[in-house]
Amino acid sequence: MLARTIADLCCTAVVLTGLPAAMWAQQPPYDVFPEAAPPYYRVRYEASTEPGELIFPVNYTVWIPPGVKSLRGVVVHQHGCGEGSCRSGLTGAFDLHWQALAKAHDCALLSPAYEQPEKADCQMWCDPRNGSAAAFQKGLRDLGAKSGHPELSIVPWALWGHSGGGHWAGGMVMLFPDRVAAAWLRSGVPLLKADPTKTTIKAHTLPAAALAVPVMCNLGTQEGVTVKDTRFAGVWPANEEFFYEVRGRGGLVGVAVDPLSSHDCGNQRYFAIPWLDACLKERLPKSPVDPLNPMPTGNVWLAPITGAEAVPAAKFTDDPLKAAWLPSEAVAQSWMQYVKDSKVTDTTPPPAPTHVRVTGNQLTWESAADLESGLASFIIERDGQFLAQVPEQGKNPFGRPIFQNLQYSDTPTQPLVPMQFTDAKPEPGKQHTYRVIAVNTVGLKSEPGAE
Repeated sequence: MLARTIADLCCTAVVLTGLPAAMWAQQPPYDVFPEAAPPYYRVRYEASTEPGELIFPVNYTVWIPPGVKSLRGVVVHQHGCGEGSCRSGLTGAFDLHWQALAKAHDCALLSPAYEQPEKADCQMWCDPRNGSAAAFQKGLRDLGAKSGHPELSIVPWALWGHSGGGHWAGGMVMLFPDRVAAAWLRSGVPLLKADPTKTTIKAHTLPAAALAVPVMCNLGTQEGVTVKDTRFAGVWPANEEFFYEVRGRGGLVGVAVDPLSSHDCGNQRYFAIPWLDACLKERLPKSPVDPLNPMPTGNVWLAPITGAEAVPAAKFTDDPLKAAWLPSEAVAQSWMQYVKDSKVTDTTPPPAPTHVRVTGNQLTWESAADLESGLASFIIERDGQFLAQVPEQGKNPFGRPIFQNLQYSDTPTQPLVPMQFTDAKPEPGKQHTYRVIAVNTVGLKSEPGAE
């Protein structure tokens, strides 16, 4: 069940309320992170000893799309429980693929990193009522002032969360439904019904306004769907309970079972990002002071939650309030690909690299990611001929190889992979011409960057 899953993630649940803040001085593994120079900004708050406030220190790092005049929203990428997952949050705002989603909608990209000790009770942050909701909103205000975008404190939120982060994101939907444009819950959902066996988890109330928020429950098939004897087998019963409670009241909630993974994130970003993109296109208002737009209902598709075929709502013959809700035909087509083999297709090449520079024999460049398929690698050409691929082979033990590599909680590894290449064998006395070509994760190539 969910209580078992959270406890497993956090090892021994030790509630640390009341310890002096001095004991939370920043130390390994939370003292190494990428520099936050514009367009990145960071704030850090020490642990609080006040009742109801956050008992862990927390970093918030935000990326602001260069050149944006006024933000329309913020995409939040929330890690899960335990030191490893919490540490992974330190690079979340630097993810080029998630930046592409944020930029497409004039949104910031925010990544929290809670400094939770391995044996601490992660409910003390992943339940937003335990101080993390207030700290998050303070972070938005302070980062807005720091970045020159005060509207950051009032714009809508698009929430993505993994494991305990899914628990947090779902909890934020329950607490602030009028602020959440959409929420993707990977391997974690909030509890909606009190259960005396789940003593460490407090149930949320499901408000009527939350039923209008698009939510996707996403988990691996090895988390209790087809494999029921693993550490994470309780994730599926918790998702079922959450889904039927929300959908049974007409909520806009779907289920997408990853056919290949367990509690890792697998290839979920290739469906999560297009799904969030579709929701943000419909929901974000032109001005942050205006309310969120309702999701359209004219092109809804439905599907059995553990099935593989979706159909238009008018053609669905079973109980629609027990079916996964999909907002459009395009999303439904991607859903059918994802639940089959996670190979969501893409026919659009990535953007061409920019600012290609040569200093001595070192080549550097900049590149935005393809919104649908991210970045896998770059091809370096010298004098019109293939010279190298950077990297020769991307790393990702959980899914498609990717340029920035990926950690368990769907964030880039440290140190961040630089966009650079050193030509080890230039011809003496000859001035070479170089070109850089971006390759996305389905193998499509961009136009060459400027020579």
